[in-house]
Amino acid sequence: MATLFLDRSGLEIRVIDNAVALYENGVRSTTVPIKLIERLIVQGARTRLDTSVLLKLAEAGTSTLLLAPRAGRRIAIVLGPAHNDAAIRLAQAQRCVDPAFCDQWAQQIVHAKIRRQLTVLETAAQKRPDQRKALFDACRALRDILGQFTPESAQRSSASLRGLEGAAARSYFAGYGALFAPTLEFTGRNRRPPRDPVNACLSLAYTLLHFDAVRAAHVAGLDPLLGFYHRPAFGRESLASDLIEPLRPHVDQWIWQQFIQRDLREEHFSRDKGACLLGKSARGRFYAAWEKFAPTGRRWLRQRCTTLARNLRTEGQTWLVEDDDEVF
Repeated sequence: MATLFLDRSGLEIRVIDNAVALYENGVRSTTVPIKLIERLIVQGARTRLDTSVLLKLAEAGTSTLLLAPRAGRRIAIVLGPAHNDAAIRLAQAQRCVDPAFCDQWAQQIVHAKIRRQLTVLETAAQKRPDQRKALFDACRALRDILGQFTPESAQRSSASLRGLEGAAARSYFAGYGALFAPTLEFTGRNRRPPRDPVNACLSLAYTLLHFDAVRAAHVAGLDPLLGFYHRPAFGRESLASDLIEPLRPHVDQWIWQQFIQRDLREEHFSRDKGACLLGKSARGRFYAAWEKFAPTGRRWLRQRCTTLARNLRTEGQTWLVEDDDEVF
C-alpha cells in the first residue's frame, strides 16, 4: 500500500475500472489501482474530482487529505467507513471524563515527548560542536524538567504537565533553533501562518503526521475527536493531537536533516503577506522524502491505537445491549 501525492495544477481525477486515472488537458497521464492506494493527498490548484471518486476511495478504505494549494494548510479529511465496535467508543467517552486516567495518559505523553526532545539535541550536539553552549544549556534544562517526573509525581494534573511541556518547549526550541543557518531566520516555533522556511516545513510535516494519527485512530475504531490530554474541542481531533506529541521530536530531527543535506534550501521558499511558502518544485522532493521517513511513525501510531482500542473494548463491552434485548 502506498501514498499518492497529487500536486499539479489542472489535474482531473477519475475512477475507471477500480483504478484512479489522472487526466491532464483531457489526456490520461497515469492510472493507479485503488487497491494500492492507502492515502491520497491532494494539494494542486484547480484539481477536479467529484463525489464518485471520493466515495469509491472511501469504500476501499483509502483516506484522502485535501490541502490548500500553496500553504499546505489542511482543508478536509475524508475517511473510509467507520468501525462498528461501539464498545470502544463508549469506553473512550467514559475515560475522557475520568481525571485520573487523563492525568496518567498525559504524564506518559509529556514525559515521552520531552525525553525524545532531549535525545534530538544530544544527537545534534555531537554534530554541531560550534553550538555547544546553546545545546548544552537546552539539554541541561530538559534534564532538569525530566527530573521532576518521579514516582511521587505520578498523580500530577494535566494542567501542571502543560506547564512543564511549555517550559520544555522554550528550552528545546532555543537549542533546536541554533542548528539552522541565520539566513533561515528561524527563532522559534510560529504558525498560522509560518513565517520562515523551517516553520513552513514543520507545519506541513505536522499536518501530514496528524493525518496519519487521525487515520490510525479511525481504523482502530477510536474516535479521533475524543482526546485525554488535549481536551475535546469543536472541530479538533484531540486524540490525534495526543498521539503525535511523542513523535514531534522525530519530525523535527528529520526536518533538520533535510536542511543539512541541502534537500531543502532557502531558495525553495517564497513569502506572501507574511507567510513563508514552500515552492512547488521543492514540495515534490519534500513529499518523496516524507514517504521514506513516515513508515516508522505510522507503525507506532497503528500499534498504539490498536492497544488502546483493545483495552477500551474490554471496558466498554459491559455497556452493550444484547441483540435479544433490542426493541424494534
